[in-house]
Amino acid sequence: MRIRIVFSAALAALGLMFLLPVAAHAHGDTVKVVVTGQREGHVTADVTWENDGDAIEEAVAATVNAVSVDGSRTMGPWRLVRDSAAAPAGWTTAEALPPGSWKVSVDVGFPSLGHGELEVGVPVVDPAPVAPTPVASAAAPVPSAAAPVASAASAASAPAASSPQAAEPAADAQGYAVWWTTAGVAVTAVAGAAVGLLLRRRRRVRLDRLG
Repeated sequence: MRIRIVFSAALAALGLMFLLPVAAHAHGDTVKVVVTGQREGHVTADVTWENDGDAIEEAVAATVNAVSVDGSRTMGPWRLVRDSAAAPAGWTTAEALPPGSWKVSVDVGFPSLGHGELEVGVPVVDPAPVAPTPVASAAAPVPSAAAPVASAASAASAPAASSPQAAEPAADAQGYAVWWTTAGVAVTAVAGAAVGLLLRRRRRVRLDRLG
């Protein structure tokens, strides 16, 4: 009886030894890594079991490396952490890439091997616009102080140009000048006629004396 119990326990243990590897490899021997891009410079990737596409529930040991397209800069290695803002298969980096074009590669070592890569572009973020500095209120009265001077000058010049009372003396003076000119011409003509008559009379007197 005891022999039978020991034999049954040995068979059960042997079965468990075979079942555990089967359960461990149910998802496959490799993982699938898809680098999906970046979010504010943080690399994003989906890591799933390659066999069935299920998300990996256990911890993932993976490194992220990035090289600029021109090869002048390198970033990493960084490790992947779970992305709380994405689906269960989403992973990301705590560090962020600077603006530019990068060749990103992700290598997974646990729970199985996997690799993914993608060229990622990180745009330049424009800085927030700076609010204009308000002008000091003490400087505001300066331009308004000069306004009355200009208005006073324009008010003083306006009546001189448009007032009919200022135009009347000029018209009267012009009329007086025309009148004096006409009178002078008339007096000159009368004086000339008188002189002509006087000369004629003197001529006749001479002729009478000679005759």
